[in-house]
Amino acid sequence: MNSGDYTYIWQAGDWPIWRYDLAKLAEPMAEASRAQGLLAGRLADVGMALRDQASLAALTEDVVKTSEIEGEQLNVASVRSSIARRLGVDIGALAPVDRHVEGVVEMVLDATSNSQMPVTRERLFGWHAALFPTGYTGLSRINVGAWRDDASGPMQVVSGPLGRQRVHFEAPPADRMEAETSRFLDWINAPPQDPPLIKAALGHLWFVTLHPFDDGNGRVARAIGDLLLARADGSPQRFYSLSAQIQRERNAYYEILERTQKHSMDVTEWLLWSLDALRRAIDQAQFTLDAVLAKASFWRHWATSPFNERQVKLLNKLLDGFDGKLTSGKWAAIAKCSSDTALRDISDLLARGVLRKAQGGGRSTSYELNALPK
Repeated sequence: MNSGDYTYIWQAGDWPIWRYDLAKLAEPMAEASRAQGLLAGRLADVGMALRDQASLAALTEDVVKTSEIEGEQLNVASVRSSIARRLGVDIGALAPVDRHVEGVVEMVLDATSNSQMPVTRERLFGWHAALFPTGYTGLSRINVGAWRDDASGPMQVVSGPLGRQRVHFEAPPADRMEAETSRFLDWINAPPQDPPLIKAALGHLWFVTLHPFDDGNGRVARAIGDLLLARADGSPQRFYSLSAQIQRERNAYYEILERTQKHSMDVTEWLLWSLDALRRAIDQAQFTLDAVLAKASFWRHWATSPFNERQVKLLNKLLDGFDGKLTSGKWAAIAKCSSDTALRDISDLLARGVLRKAQGGGRSTSYELNALPK
């Protein structure tokens, strides 16, 4: 059967025998591995506490972005608090956490921290149940912790307004899920026949093509990819987020995924894109590590200076990348204090050289961190 004789790759006669041109993939694989080595080298030179902070930052971004790809906005502080509590990382006061945040965190941490454990049907069902603790997606009740049954028709990925929807992909029928997922799980748990980085990209593609759940398939597919990357790294700690990179390149991701799912079993193009995205994700982690080291340097410099609880909270927000401009009004709102108290806090930090007034101004004066002396 030729690629023109069917619509989707799972209908191909040679499904699921993946093919790829290893010669074309050699250089992208080498570049991704080189980026991993550079990041690992920097991390080896910092202490355990800073590695924990870098891992916390990467995992927080991974959890937030894997949901953001699906249009769900999670509270960053809640995600960070949930991960910090589970990893035993001290971040001071913890933010409230709801069970939906906990569910996504549980899945991502289980995938990465327990990557060497077999991937079983029950484990995937547990992840799915954690993603949908109420049994609903929006207002729709779904099968939770079970494969889909297609009771409402074929599983399709669509876009556009009702009546003029475009079908991007249709998954294999539900009556094939037991056999298809069994074959997938046998492959994922078998000793690798493919290079580890390629296996991670194939695992993501294979699962999202099966689309075995009523909802949450993209998030579970990315968790499977993370699990396989953790196996490739040989470390339970994560220092980069492929989900965050996919979110940054969301349109390109969906385009290459749709092309691949409507092509032949030669998935070289998908693997090229995935390896390049992985390298960019690892490069981005260098900036995250820079921020962690800068934060540590800041607190080392000011270690002997007394700050009140409000000042510590707001300074940490600035160090973590404050969204927008910090004004006295925002300080009062975040610290839950009066405007006068906020101004006193800020004036104290200005006098000590911790803060400075931002350039440009506008209607309201804003403040930023002062550079540390060389």
